[in-house]
Amino acid sequence: MVDLISSFFEIFKTTSGLFDVTIGNLAMIVVGLILIYLAVYKGFEPLLLVPIGFGCIISNIPLTGISDPDAIGGVFGIFLKYLIANEIVPCLIFMGIGALTDFGPLLANPKTFILGAAAQIGVFIALVGSIVLGFTPQQAASIGIIGGADGPTTIYVTTVLAPELLGATAVAAYSYMSLVPLILPPAIMLTTTKAERKIKMVQMRVVSQKEKVAFPIIAAIVTGLLVPKAIPLVGLLFVGNLFRETGVTQRLAKGASEELLNIVTIILGLSVGSTMDATNFLNVQTIKIMVLGVVAFFSAACGGVIVAKIMNLFLKEKINPMIGAAGVSAVPMSARVVQKLGLKEDPQNHLLMHAMGPNVAGVIGTAVAAGVLIASLA
Repeated sequence: MVDLISSFFEIFKTTSGLFDVTIGNLAMIVVGLILIYLAVYKGFEPLLLVPIGFGCIISNIPLTGISDPDAIGGVFGIFLKYLIANEIVPCLIFMGIGALTDFGPLLANPKTFILGAAAQIGVFIALVGSIVLGFTPQQAASIGIIGGADGPTTIYVTTVLAPELLGATAVAAYSYMSLVPLILPPAIMLTTTKAERKIKMVQMRVVSQKEKVAFPIIAAIVTGLLVPKAIPLVGLLFVGNLFRETGVTQRLAKGASEELLNIVTIILGLSVGSTMDATNFLNVQTIKIMVLGVVAFFSAACGGVIVAKIMNLFLKEKINPMIGAAGVSAVPMSARVVQKLGLKEDPQNHLLMHAMGPNVAGVIGTAVAAGVLIASLA
C-alpha cells in the first residue's frame, strides 16, 4: 500500500504543475490579474486587456504546453507562429479599424494631417534612445513604434524586425494604450497654458459621401507609391473604410468591423498574453522597453501639442493645441481625453470631433512610419 501511494505521488509530482511553479510564474500571474482588474473595474481597454491578462495567467502555469506550437494543445503557440508572426492578424485588425473609422473630421480639417504626423516624433525619440541603451537598430525601431500608440502596428513591425521582442513591445503598446487617460493629461498640461486650453474651434463643414469614398482609394494609391511597405497595413485600413463609406457594401463593413474584428482581437489578445511567461518577460531588457515605451508615448503627445502651437503662429483661425495630443493613434480614446479636458476648462468647449481629425491621421501616420522603418531596416 505504501509503495502504491509512493508511486502515485511520483506520478502526480511529474505530471502536476504544482511543483514547478516559480516565483516568476507567480509574479506574472499577479500581473495578469492586475490587467484584468484594470479592464473590468477601471474600464481600461477591456476588449484587449481581458484576453491579454488571461493569456498571461495560463501561460505561466507550468507544463501546459499551451504556448508551444509543437506541443499537444499548444494553441497559443500556433496562433503566434502562424497568425501573428506571419503578420496576418495585425493586418486584419487594420481592416476592422478601417470599417469603424470615420475620416470625415480629417477631411473637414485637412490641417490636422500635420498633427497626426507630428505625433510620430515620439517614435523617433524612442528609437534614438533605444540605440543609446544598446539595442540594435531593428530592435530600436520595434520599440520606437510604441510611440504611435497602435498595438497592431507595433506587433507588425516587431514580427518583421525583432520577433524576439514581440512579447515586451506588444504588452508595452497595449498597456500604454489602455493608460491614455493617465498619460495624456500630464503631457497636455505640461505643454499648454490655460488660455490655450480654452480656445474654441469653429464648427466643421459637412463632408460629402463622394469625398469619403474617394479618400481611401486616393490615399491608398498615394501611400503605396510613396511608402510601398506600408500598404499591408494602410491598404487594409483603407479597404475596410471603403466598405463603410460606399453605402452598398454594408455586409462587408459589418463583417470586418464586428465578426472578423472580434475574432482576431481574441486571438491577438490571448497570443500576446501568452508571450508574458516569466522566463522571457522578467528581465532587464523588458524593463528598458517598458520605460522607453513611456518615453515614446509621452513625447508623441507633447510633439503633437507643440506642433499645433507652432501652427497657431501662422493661422488666422486658431486651433486648440490640445487636439495635437490626439495624434497618438489610440482611437478614439485619445480624442475623448481631449474632449474631457476641454470641457473641464470650459463646459461649452466641445473638441471631440476636432480631435478625431488628428486621431485618425495618427493611425495613418504610424502605419506610414512603420513602412519607412521596415523599408530601411528589414
